Amino acid sequence: MAIIGYESELRRAGAGASGGWRRLVFLAQRHVLGAAGLAIMVLFVLTAVFADLICRYDPLSVDAAHALAHPDIRHWMGTDSFGRDVWSRIVHGARISLAVGIGSTALGGSIGVMVGLASGYLSGWVDLVFQRLTDILQALPLLVLALVMTAALGPSLPNVILAIAIPLIPTVSRVVRANTLALREQPFVEAAKSIGMSEMRIALRHILPNTLAPLIVLATAQLGSTILTEASLSFLGLGIPEPYPSWGRMLSESAAEYVRTAPWLVIFPGIAISLAVFGTNLFGDALRDILDPRQRG
Repeated sequence: MAIIGYESELRRAGAGASGGWRRLVFLAQRHVLGAAGLAIMVLFVLTAVFADLICRYDPLSVDAAHALAHPDIRHWMGTDSFGRDVWSRIVHGARISLAVGIGSTALGGSIGVMVGLASGYLSGWVDLVFQRLTDILQALPLLVLALVMTAALGPSLPNVILAIAIPLIPTVSRVVRANTLALREQPFVEAAKSIGMSEMRIALRHILPNTLAPLIVLATAQLGSTILTEASLSFLGLGIPEPYPSWGRMLSESAAEYVRTAPWLVIFPGIAISLAVFGTNLFGDALRDILDPRQRG
C-alpha cells in the first residue's frame, strides 16, 4: 500500500510526464486556472483572426431601420443607436485590443530590455543616466502618462500603441537590470571574458537568455493591463477613433445614454474587456508559478 501511495505521489509530481504533449497535459491539470486563462486567450486570438468569417454583418455598416434592436436570432447581441451589429463590432474590436496589447507590450518590452541590459551590464554613468530617465517615467502612473501622450499625439492606432508602450519601459528595464546585475558576476561570464568574447556578445548571448523567464511572466501580466488601458483611453475619447470598433469606445458611447434603455450596449463590451483581462491575468499567474523556482513547493 505504501508503494502504491508513493507511486501516485510521483505521478502527481509529474515524474511520468515525458514528451511535449504529456507535459502540457500535466501542467494543465496542475494549473487549472492557468489553462483556463490560456483557453480564453486562444479563443480571443482565433476570434480576431477569423472575424470576417464569424460575423454576418459589416461592423461599420449603418442600418437606421434596425437601430437599438434587441438581441435576437439576426443580431445575437442587438444593435447600437446607428443600427450597427454589436456582435460584429465586439468580434472586430478583438483585433484592435489584441493589436494594441501585443504591439505595445512588444515595443515597450523591447526598449525596456535594451535599456535594462545596458544599464545593468555597463553600469557607471550609463546606469546613472538610464535610471534617472526611468525614475522620471515611473513617477506617473501608466494611464496618466498614456493620457498625456495620446492627447499630444492624437487618437490613432499607432499613436495609442506608442503611448501605452512608453510607460511599460521602466518596469521591464528594472527587472532586466536586476537580473543582469546578478548574472554578470557569475562564473560563466568570467569564463566568456577569459576567452576573449566581446562585451556585446556576452550580454546578448549569455546574459539576455537567462532573463527570459521573468520577462515572459511580466509580458503576460502587462498584456492584460495594456488591453484595459486601451479601453480606458477609448472610453475617454483619446483611443481608437470612430468609426472603428473599440470596446472602450463602445462603452463610452452607450454607458451614459443607453444603460437603462439598451443595457446590451454596455453589458457585452464590458464582458469582453473583463474576459480578456481575466484570461491574461490567470495565464500570467500560472506562468509565474511554472517558471519561477521560488514558487515551486
